[in-house]
Amino acid sequence: MSDFNSLERLNQKTTALRQELGKVVVGQNTVVEQLLIALLSKGHALLTGVPGLAKTLMVSSLARVLKLSFKRIQFTPDLMPSDITGTEVLQEDPTTRQRTFRFIQGPVFANILLADEINRTPPKTQAALLEAMQERKVTVAGADHLLPKPFFVLATQNPIEQEGTYPLPEAQLDRFLLMVRVGYPTDAEEAEIMRRPPPDTSTLSPLLDQAELEELQELVRGIAVSDTVLDFARRITRLSRPGTPEAADYAARLIQWGAGPRASTSLIAAARARAALHGRAHATPEDIEAIAQPVLRHRILPSYNAQGEGLDADSLITRLIQSAKTRLPAALAK
Repeated sequence: MSDFNSLERLNQKTTALRQELGKVVVGQNTVVEQLLIALLSKGHALLTGVPGLAKTLMVSSLARVLKLSFKRIQFTPDLMPSDITGTEVLQEDPTTRQRTFRFIQGPVFANILLADEINRTPPKTQAALLEAMQERKVTVAGADHLLPKPFFVLATQNPIEQEGTYPLPEAQLDRFLLMVRVGYPTDAEEAEIMRRPPPDTSTLSPLLDQAELEELQELVRGIAVSDTVLDFARRITRLSRPGTPEAADYAARLIQWGAGPRASTSLIAAARARAALHGRAHATPEDIEAIAQPVLRHRILPSYNAQGEGLDADSLITRLIQSAKTRLPAALAK
């Protein structure tokens, strides 16, 4: 199959997915695209937004239109690591009376795991997801248990509440390919939400199975990335690192901690997926620029000076992009 035909098939599949999701989710086109980018890149996504913006609905609906197993965990302060990974139980054979341990799988053993309100559980339990997200396996009582393929963690969190929440540590945040910000609907979208009956995900039809998804993921892996695009992505991340020779002149004052090498590879992976979604067989600097904020906003920590000037991570990323553009050929820097 030619690249054109493969990309056309990907476009048909993702368009059908968007239309199916549109039956229950109004608007949020950018959020849906970023979720598709995470899936096609084999990455995890963290959705942040105030309550009532359909974060959980979007994830559960996406799982419904994919022919994949799905589990949901409601994170609470009393949740234990074994409630996520599973545990070994002692069983006795009724005939021989011999006792053996048997591993009972936890909800993490699913293709798509919705970690709902992940910042409501203590760090010990949050850390139970670290190995699963990075290694695609869990270790219990010294034995490794492989997770099903594909495996995605799509987590949600409420960024405005402080009582009863536990901010995710940087080590776990770095496991997420994207931090997706879910904003308020437009006036017209909110009017449409009010007119519709309560959403019912059972009306959604599965459109993509595991084999088809893996085929599309392999197609995305083959998207070409030029040296110019690689240099643009690398320049953005290296400009963000205060105390290094290549840091931007404002990095030491405005950035407390810059993006690491995983950010550079994540930019390329996400740019490949975005290029494929837009029907192109090659990534461009535009793809890097479009995906930079969700890839980097949880990997760059603004300093107190930046916060005092009203600059958040997104503002700093925009500034880093503009600085990196000065290194691009003139024809690509526009």
